Amino acid sequence: MIDPTQNGTLLPLMEDFYTLQGEGAHTGKAAYFLRVGGCDVGCYWCDVKESWNPKLHPLTSVDEIVRRTLDHPAKTVVLTGGEPLMYNLEPLCSGLRKQGMAIHLETSGSHPFSGSFDWICLSPKKKSPPLEGIYRKANELKVIVFDETDYEWAEENAGMVKHECELFLQPEWSRMKEVMPGIIGYVMQHPRWKVSLQTHKYLHIP
Repeated sequence: MIDPTQNGTLLPLMEDFYTLQGEGAHTGKAAYFLRVGGCDVGCYWCDVKESWNPKLHPLTSVDEIVRRTLDHPAKTVVLTGGEPLMYNLEPLCSGLRKQGMAIHLETSGSHPFSGSFDWICLSPKKKSPPLEGIYRKANELKVIVFDETDYEWAEENAGMVKHECELFLQPEWSRMKEVMPGIIGYVMQHPRWKVSLQTHKYLHIP
């Protein structure tokens, strides 16, 4: 059977919503979020595990997805998941670009790159590391800190992105109290890094 998502004109859309970006370099910016279902990375601390199985989410045409983004005043769209790069993102990016949208991508980088973006947030995962080609494309490197071993992982990845890439350490939400003092200390000793917080959870917004 032919996979209907192969050419990128249909995507398993888990949810789409208008909110504020809660993390990283664009924190506080109004944006329309498109969450695509499907992820084979499987982080045990993932807070959107319901996104993993793409079969649970309706295949939605790119034309319909683009149409929905036009119902809101912000001109920034954030494509997240799941893992968006599991799919061919060229048709979606082309449709959004024609409507004058600024397109942001949040990815683990574990699948071949497709699409055209104004901002790429690379959030690497140890279980399925990024493919080499994604590093030079990243505008932002966001490493989730679960324990002390993640600092070495963060520096390993920071050594592969371009110099102007912004670097963020973000506490894993369930271990915020345990890891936050260490993150603060690390950033103070290594000021190229910044702290990212999931501010949307504090604000009780999507």
